[in-house]
Amino acid sequence: MPPPDPSDGDTSLMSSKEAPWPGDSDHVRLERAEILSDAWYTLRRYTFAQRRRDGAWQSAAREAYDRGNGVAILLYDRQKRSVVLTRQFRLPAYVNEGGDGMLIEATAGLVDDLDPKAAIIKEVEEETGYHVRDVSELFDIFMSPGAVTERLYFYLAEIEAGVRGSEGGGAADEGEDIERIEVDFDEALAMIDRGEIRDAKTIILLYHMRVKGIL
Repeated sequence: MPPPDPSDGDTSLMSSKEAPWPGDSDHVRLERAEILSDAWYTLRRYTFAQRRRDGAWQSAAREAYDRGNGVAILLYDRQKRSVVLTRQFRLPAYVNEGGDGMLIEATAGLVDDLDPKAAIIKEVEEETGYHVRDVSELFDIFMSPGAVTERLYFYLAEIEAGVRGSEGGGAADEGEDIERIEVDFDEALAMIDRGEIRDAKTIILLYHMRVKGIL
């Protein structure tokens, strides 16, 4: 059975600018993309045809949340053998389980209109007050590919104790109120075991440092 032709019938197919899509391929063809919500970020419902491994075409519909791509970095002090983390309120965590909704995390943010390296340098200064220029790029990962389009770029950067340009704290005009905390590296690993650090990007970065023997 051939895939449905998106030009037939439904005229609500959005342009690639409105609905990011890499183009049709031998295995996937887009039929329709609808905006369900465009308040904070954009939630779309995609209808598409996918070729199965047996060659048959199958129609499916999925929702994808588009918040753009992101960046995350772990700051570390080699001499003190410590890492700089943040603590902030996360509404989804609060909604899921109650409590105070506060999570301990590595510095992170959205790429927006910058390249990823420039974006993470900007986030570091906003959240922690540190000026970093020499950042090491590690890898990029899809953090929740079942529902979110975001691709997250990971970095490491070494800092010097006490060398900061500001207090950080995040962008107040964006509603951020971020606390900077410095934690001994071994203690940070223990905090994962105790369930005190539960943010995925932070755990990935801390375990990467341990596996690579950086601290």
